[in-house]
Amino acid sequence: MRTTADVSARTALRTPQFWLLWTVLFCNVTAGIGILAQASPIVQNFFPGVGAAAAAGFVSLLSLANMAGRLVWSSTSDVIGRKPTYMMYLGVGALLYLGVATFGRSSLLLFVLMCVVILSFYGGGFATIPAYLKDLFGGLQVGAIHGRLLTAWSAAGIAGPLIVSGIQDLQTARGEEGADLYLLSLYIMVGVLVVGFIANLLVKPVDERHHEPDPDQLESEGASA
Repeated sequence: MRTTADVSARTALRTPQFWLLWTVLFCNVTAGIGILAQASPIVQNFFPGVGAAAAAGFVSLLSLANMAGRLVWSSTSDVIGRKPTYMMYLGVGALLYLGVATFGRSSLLLFVLMCVVILSFYGGGFATIPAYLKDLFGGLQVGAIHGRLLTAWSAAGIAGPLIVSGIQDLQTARGEEGADLYLLSLYIMVGVLVVGFIANLLVKPVDERHHEPDPDQLESEGASA
């Protein structure tokens, strides 16, 4: 998956690989930021005995997991490859969200551990995407390509919290309370991550017709002419 050729930023937008990675990043960030934005009320509703100070500590712990994931998982991707790493982010992430929805109320420790890993995947996914782009499109204009791809992060920053808070309001209106306010949101996030997982599976090397001409080859052809 690591190309030795280059693709321009303008051409990259016309490749399926760009939009598949856009979908991958959007899904990964939506799932991560959705739980981070509502972390304090979520833990307090899952476990009514958790006070405001403990909930604030939980939010801080998730922020640390986000930061640690950027370091640990992005470094791991250098060893196992970008595509397998995103399979982990999205596939294992979906299972963890399912675990939170299904078993989260049984143990505070289990709940915290699953959420910490989910947030580490969120941070790791954000940090790994530039290397994934370089592997597919080369280093010529990877910064510009990354800038365009960050629109997925912006869209996810709106979609994630909107899904969680919107579902919470809907469930409140129906008379639900406690953890039931968030269960539907968690199941939706499982679906979002599955969509990202499928998009990542479809990623393959960029077709050669999108590659920029090799300067050495052009120089050689010019000299022979």
